[in-house]
Amino acid sequence: MASENVKSFTDATFDAEIQNAGVPVVVDFWAEWCGPCRHFAPVFDQFATENAGKVIAAKVDVDSNQNIAAKYNIRQIPTLLWFKDGNFIGQTSAMSKDGLVKKLESL
Repeated sequence: MASENVKSFTDATFDAEIQNAGVPVVVDFWAEWCGPCRHFAPVFDQFATENAGKVIAAKVDVDSNQNIAAKYNIRQIPTLLWFKDGNFIGQTSAMSKDGLVKKLESL
């Protein structure tokens, strides 16, 4: 469900991946059964591909990684979390590729 430019984070790897990123990170919280998540996936993949090196794009499967989803109070999916310099910046819902680019540029 993800391109080679989209990482998969887990409960075990999440914090280290965020802290060691070196560039902004956007994490898509999703689930296989989620229709809107499947609809958003190609947009997120294209964003990740076109912005490789400027951002780390990652996904967290909420069914397999409930601890990190609970830590960030994920109540609906898809939900995007944004991080810069290892710090949580904000939360958004799925958006267009242009919206993703604008959010990245605003960090």
